[in-house]
Amino acid sequence: MPLPPPPNLLVFRAIRAIDPAVALDATVDVVIESGTITRIAPDASSSVLRADNAIVIEGRGLWLLPGLVEIHAHLREPGFEHKEDIATGLAAAAAGGYAHLCAMPNTSPVCDTPEAILRMLDRARSLGGPRLHPIAAVTSGLAGTDLTDLRALRDAGAVAFSDDGRCVMSGELLRRALLAARELDAPLIQHAEDHTMTVGTVMHEGAVSRRLGVRGWPREAEDGIVARDLEIAASTGGHYHLAHASTRGSVRLIRCALERGVSVTAEATPHHLLLTDAQVATSGALARVNPPLREGEDVEALRAALQDGTVSCVATDHAPHASEEKARGLLDAPAGMMGLELCLPLMMRLVEAGALRLERLIDALTVAPSRVIGIAAPSIRVGVRADLCLYDPQECWSAGRAGLRSKSRNTPFLDDTLRGRVRMCIADGVICFELAS
Repeated sequence: MPLPPPPNLLVFRAIRAIDPAVALDATVDVVIESGTITRIAPDASSSVLRADNAIVIEGRGLWLLPGLVEIHAHLREPGFEHKEDIATGLAAAAAGGYAHLCAMPNTSPVCDTPEAILRMLDRARSLGGPRLHPIAAVTSGLAGTDLTDLRALRDAGAVAFSDDGRCVMSGELLRRALLAARELDAPLIQHAEDHTMTVGTVMHEGAVSRRLGVRGWPREAEDGIVARDLEIAASTGGHYHLAHASTRGSVRLIRCALERGVSVTAEATPHHLLLTDAQVATSGALARVNPPLREGEDVEALRAALQDGTVSCVATDHAPHASEEKARGLLDAPAGMMGLELCLPLMMRLVEAGALRLERLIDALTVAPSRVIGIAAPSIRVGVRADLCLYDPQECWSAGRAGLRSKSRNTPFLDDTLRGRVRMCIADGVICFELAS
């Protein structure tokens, strides 16, 4: 069922509002009327607190942030609803503080036609909550042979194009796709993997894979594709976005390309920023992801690149799987990790450790991903529709005991004690998630 209409009057009183995009970090009152932010100032609520229809939220100890923007998630519908569906995926996004979410096209059937785009958008609109932005396939059926009708997909509502877990291996196809996407002012999102180098691999190639006796996935399988792709992006002028960067080599290549003026952006996931391949030895299949967790030097390179903006976005690559699928063990389980509900508190670990500035993290979760897909970034400004995330930076909780909205539990962070929790999410002026007291 659709969510109820926005309250006529919602007041966050004496709250720390943080929005680096407008140089805001202050304790203020934020007044929202009929879904639109109307006042931001100390004591701005004094004239409305006695209104009968006012919902007042005391802000002591809480933060008000712009609503988060996710540009890489798998909602699994249609075809794999036992893992996740649009309803549970959007509910999980709301519980994670996301006002916008991009859905990847590797569904069954693949999201490679305008009709598939429109069905997804209609389904999301019927549910309410975070706004869904479909990402359409680059090639028909993700087969890597024939380009989809990118213009028709864009006209139907696609914000970007990607073959997601399958690399566009043909350089000529990639060149044509980047040229077409440039004309449509849309990014091409590449999963950089030379599949000829990764057959039968389940984790990073290194000391841990050798100790476990399993075939490893070398860095060069990513780096070689990124190097080739950046040359094609430079020649075409198309916007190339690297999904889930995982290697120090990718970071170096992107940094050089940016210095040359190539239109390139990149994202990193919380798990690639926080974990190394050593996690596979303790968590097994729960730590099997694609691309794999790398070594400490890769993690440090990604963190530095996120801090200086070479990697502009944080994206979860939310990849839900059923428990019985992950229970098959490291060699046979599907790759992927859920993450929508855990991202913000996990990324705050880097802020608390001094490895990432808070304002850079907020930018990487709001403005930067919005810029990639070409939407207006959520912001705490007078006159805009409210896309907001209410966050308690001190609350400690465990995902495994919290009653997650996602159908999935496939993460090695499940039993961690997390510090910081989303308490409310507002999308397009409507409260779409509120944590019970």
